[in-house]
Amino acid sequence: MITRQMSELVLETAKHYPVVAITGPRQSGKTTLCRELFPEYIYVNLEKPDTRQFAKEDPNGFLAQFSKPVILDEVQRVPELFSYIMPLVDEHRKMGEFILSGSQNFHLQEAISQSLAGRCATLKLLPLSCREINNKNNHDIFQLSTEPLIAENSSTSAFKQIFKGGYPPIYDRNINPTNWYAQYTQSYLERDVRSLINVGDLETFERFLRLAAGRSGQILNMDSLASDAGVSPLTAKRWISLLTASYITYLLKPHSKNFNKRLIKTPKLYFYDTGLLCYLLNIRSVGDLELHSQRGAIFETFIISELVKSSYNAGIEPPFYFWRDSQGHEVDLLIENGEKLLPIEIKSGQTVASSMFSGLDYWQKLSQCEGGMLIYGGAESYTRKGMMVRSWQEI
Repeated sequence: MITRQMSELVLETAKHYPVVAITGPRQSGKTTLCRELFPEYIYVNLEKPDTRQFAKEDPNGFLAQFSKPVILDEVQRVPELFSYIMPLVDEHRKMGEFILSGSQNFHLQEAISQSLAGRCATLKLLPLSCREINNKNNHDIFQLSTEPLIAENSSTSAFKQIFKGGYPPIYDRNINPTNWYAQYTQSYLERDVRSLINVGDLETFERFLRLAAGRSGQILNMDSLASDAGVSPLTAKRWISLLTASYITYLLKPHSKNFNKRLIKTPKLYFYDTGLLCYLLNIRSVGDLELHSQRGAIFETFIISELVKSSYNAGIEPPFYFWRDSQGHEVDLLIENGEKLLPIEIKSGQTVASSMFSGLDYWQKLSQCEGGMLIYGGAESYTRKGMMVRSWQEI
């Protein structure tokens, strides 16, 4: 079993809060992590119809049956419980009394903010990161520019990892990624989409999902996406919110640093998992991916998602932005650390070319700040032109 980097954070958080909520996409490993870290706790799955009915109809009686701490899985299915948990934790004053897990961030966060504010800590567990898969320690995202560079000279291709994605069942059961993502997509459409919004035509939503996949790594043009999907801009906006709330997509916000330039104010769209992204783009092999017209955007999605995972695994809300002006000058990623900004360019090529530094060069001239980082698809890491060149394997 692959060790999750969030484990110590979850245990430490349970010492300081009476309720700990772990949220994330379906099949990201929330249940496994909870049961592994808290083996003495009572485990209750609210996906079971009879259990869910009991909790809804008699929440006091449901909670009174537990004589010791409890894990409530898929708790967003019974949001009524939160109002009854609140007086219990206030009365008992026991830390880590309830461990909650759920796969729908919107319902969980809404219930927590209404009933458990100040009593509950929320952590986000995404699919496996490359560092977890390769049994490497999580790194400090604020120290990327100071960590030692290690040339690994490995022949491992980034695209093998990108195609496979990070969902634990693919690794635990040695399942063909394409087959697994086909089942996952159908399950997501039938269960999560139907339960969150009233979508009469799931075929239209699936088309919208695939069109969104084709825009990963791009500025989100809601009108264009809506037009291509055959829905209204309002519906497209609502569906993007659903994809974000259910941890399918991630919106990277633009940074406000303008240097007297007109800036793009629209976010960029990314997918959390590149294996799912490849499936939605009808990429059926690593070879297909390596030749795909969107390989650069997919690689960029991969790097962004890996850094987001590192941030969440450390319990930090990702301080990530991108920068782009109206003339098309762009920096793929800015990591904000107080008043400091680390500019990062992301390129899929395995050979470093001078043109890869154009965005960083432009940023340096505007900001009058030295330094920056290029993350690319090759294996070696070194310093060039005063900037860090970093292999994808170190992210």
